[in-house]
Amino acid sequence: MATPEPATVAAELRTAMGKLTRRVKHEDHIPHGQVAVLGVLDRDGAMTTSDLAADQRVRPQSMARAVGLLLEQGLVVRRAHPTDGRKSLVELSGAGRDALEGERGRRAGWLAQAIEAELTAEERAALARGAALMERLAGR
Repeated sequence: MATPEPATVAAELRTAMGKLTRRVKHEDHIPHGQVAVLGVLDRDGAMTTSDLAADQRVRPQSMARAVGLLLEQGLVVRRAHPTDGRKSLVELSGAGRDALEGERGRRAGWLAQAIEAELTAEERAALARGAALMERLAGR
């Protein structure tokens, strides 16, 4: 069997990852944009609304609306910026952390069930090797 061209593998991998990502998102109970903000706050800690907007590549006004919704739901809290009294920081609340973990658990649970139901032991081993390779590529 011939070794596939990198461009072919890249296109197939991108398509498959996109489909899988969209399918896993169906398990979410919180809108994707809000989950993305909660995830950033979980990974990177408290941020200004402007920093969140830059991170998510959206307009600051759009992020202000998203943060407002998250505040209303009690998923984030606002606190004073330690060095700039004109700014405030947004951080994950305990409820936000719980909600985010719930979303992650639903996604991982669905994926684990799909892997168990659809793949043989040999295919699961190949997928595990592929996941390690994808992680290596992501770190490049």
